[in-house]
Amino acid sequence: MLFLISFLFPIVAGILVSAVKLTDEKLRNRLYAGTILIADLICILAICFGRPITLFSFAEHVTMAFALDGFGKLVLIFVMLLFTCVLFYAFEYMKMEERVPVFFAFYFVGFGAMIAVCTAANLVTLYFCFELATLSTVPLVLHEMSKDAVAAGLKYLFYSIAGALMGLLAVFFVYYYGKADADFVYGGFLDLVKVAGHEGVLLAVIFVGILGFGTKAGMYPMHGWLPTAHPIAPAPASALLSGIIAKAGVVAIVRLVYYSVGADFLRGTWVQYAWMILCLLTIFMGSMMAFREKITKKRLAYSTVSQISYILLGLSMLSKEGLEGGILHLMSHAASKGCLFLVAGIFIYKLNRRKVTELRGVGRLMPVTMWCFMIASLSLVGIPPMGGFLSKWVLAKAALGDGMGILSILPPVILLISALLTAGYLFPVAIDGFFPGEAWKSDVTEVRGSYQKKIGDTILKCEPPLTMTIPLMVLCAAALGVGIFGVQILGVFGL
Repeated sequence: MLFLISFLFPIVAGILVSAVKLTDEKLRNRLYAGTILIADLICILAICFGRPITLFSFAEHVTMAFALDGFGKLVLIFVMLLFTCVLFYAFEYMKMEERVPVFFAFYFVGFGAMIAVCTAANLVTLYFCFELATLSTVPLVLHEMSKDAVAAGLKYLFYSIAGALMGLLAVFFVYYYGKADADFVYGGFLDLVKVAGHEGVLLAVIFVGILGFGTKAGMYPMHGWLPTAHPIAPAPASALLSGIIAKAGVVAIVRLVYYSVGADFLRGTWVQYAWMILCLLTIFMGSMMAFREKITKKRLAYSTVSQISYILLGLSMLSKEGLEGGILHLMSHAASKGCLFLVAGIFIYKLNRRKVTELRGVGRLMPVTMWCFMIASLSLVGIPPMGGFLSKWVLAKAALGDGMGILSILPPVILLISALLTAGYLFPVAIDGFFPGEAWKSDVTEVRGSYQKKIGDTILKCEPPLTMTIPLMVLCAAALGVGIFGVQILGVFGL
């Protein structure tokens, strides 16, 4: 029952707290905080003591079931981390938005859906939870209800539905060619006797499924929704979308390839080669587009397109080392990109600055915030000892050890080029923020809630409140922790 309670509680409690008419917003925020902390506690209990549960059967051997293995536990921890940090941040940020209870209602439904994605025990259950995660997060993109927000939300919805249907096709075929017990098991559950003579059809359908679930992860050619939807959403939603919700596509691909079909079935086939090429193309394209982009949140969104394909590249190697590298990058990217989007939200909330060119001198006004931006950027670029360095190191080693000719050499080369481009579009923001040069003037700068003046050589600070800065610090610490203890973390969860 713990698994059922773990995702139903935040959904029900979040909706109830949002529906109750309260004039005291502080009281409502305390109720939200209590809800997520209790939800986190239930999830921890589920990780430690949860037992598999089957709710009901749709048909013979087709069940709605929930369980947790090492991979699900690890992803669930980062789901809790991102949603908890973003909630406390959003208490302050959402003061500038309307219909705040509506936002938080869908926020908690999305939290419950992502918990369900992590705890799904088979492909059918995963598919339903995957769709719920999409439907519950579309309103977060639509929240402002402007023309651009509606267009972005619909684009996200249409791309996601198309991708999910492609994934569903793969689910049908995997169940047909699978053994009676279709619960996730590392190595897959295909019945090779049934598959014999139909390998070509199954490979094609699996490739379609990878493309479909890859839509949520922003893999080319189904990436178009991501740089449109993420920038238009409120910053807390953007951090969740890029940091963890897009990882639902990664989870679905891991479950399809490694826990249903089996990596051995795909290794050395055209599916592996095509998948790797698409990942490399997405990494390079996303980095180039981010380098050219001038709007801060859109730059970070293109960066997400590139960085999540690092994870997919590791998965496409179809080796234990590649899977380890992909999971390490999932963790480091979740913390780093979540932090960067929250920082971008602070620039909007406090200074109403949305473009990279407007951030010159911001480090003088809010040094703590800019230092968090810099630390998260170090991880994203891959500077030791941050998590991004460890994940890219493992990915490069896994590629070089694959013995796939040019496809063993290209990944480290593309990773290096992408790292240089990442440094090129992130580091100048921090450098210009701290060292704006003599031409920078700040005689009187109006910020939300206060006025900051330059008096002689002294610039008064305008850091956001602790509810916004502490989540940044926690996420930076998580990115550093992955870099130092990442391998040990994988060992604890049996990965």
